[in-house]
Amino acid sequence: MELVDPGDPQVSISAQARLLGLNRTGLYYERRGPSEEEVRLKHRIDEIYTAWPFYGSRRIREVLKQEGFLVNRKAVRRHMREMGIEAIYPGPNLSKRRHDHKIYPYLLREVDIRQPNHVWGTDITYIRMTQGWVYLTAIIDWYSRFVVAWELSDTLEGGFVCETVARALSCSRPEILNSDQGSQYTSDDYTDLLNDAGVKISMDGRRRCQDNIFTERLWRSVKYEEVYLKNYASPRQARQNLREYFDFYNEKRLHQALKYKTPGEIHRGLREN
Repeated sequence: MELVDPGDPQVSISAQARLLGLNRTGLYYERRGPSEEEVRLKHRIDEIYTAWPFYGSRRIREVLKQEGFLVNRKAVRRHMREMGIEAIYPGPNLSKRRHDHKIYPYLLREVDIRQPNHVWGTDITYIRMTQGWVYLTAIIDWYSRFVVAWELSDTLEGGFVCETVARALSCSRPEILNSDQGSQYTSDDYTDLLNDAGVKISMDGRRRCQDNIFTERLWRSVKYEEVYLKNYASPRQARQNLREYFDFYNEKRLHQALKYKTPGEIHRGLREN
């Protein structure tokens, strides 16, 4: 995508971000546009992995081979790594941890979650577009399944994660916020934000995708019910459509696990009868 000249005082970076439908932190990073073949291949890897998250690079390569993709396993592994998918890790992990960052323990084993805003979870996932991709982060309340806040960015820089958390905390505050061990979640900016707010930090154990299962389920819903049914032509269109989807998800989509109530009803305090 192309931006107006960053030095043009008539159009600020923030204004350009709004026009493109992106978080402004991603606009300071320039990358070469992907080829049509790379886009098509990564989109298909995303579909295969979303359907079968236990598939590693070997199985994904075999599926691609059967579908006519001329790609070797080394290339599949490279694409998966760029997308944040590890062959030995059965769940999305869109950044590697930095070893100089502090890792927090997983606090939710055997925890009985009985009310909204007890535990939130957050993660990042790959969202495809016709000419490329963007990344989506969201914060979900584990008790009600309510999506408290979300954001898009065209890079994996941690700024858009912190902005999303800050926006969520301006509305309400959980006792615990759970994430994976990616560098966005172990950065000082992220951990200081939660520590200053008095929120306990929980992180998934290594190779334990089930530790953040509610967010994993949210990604499957978003992709099967929205993303894979659309062809987003731009980040702006992706943002508009995802905003409509999350409004539907929170306020109109009935959840069997919630006794056919909506996340919004449960989050606002309506308990099961």
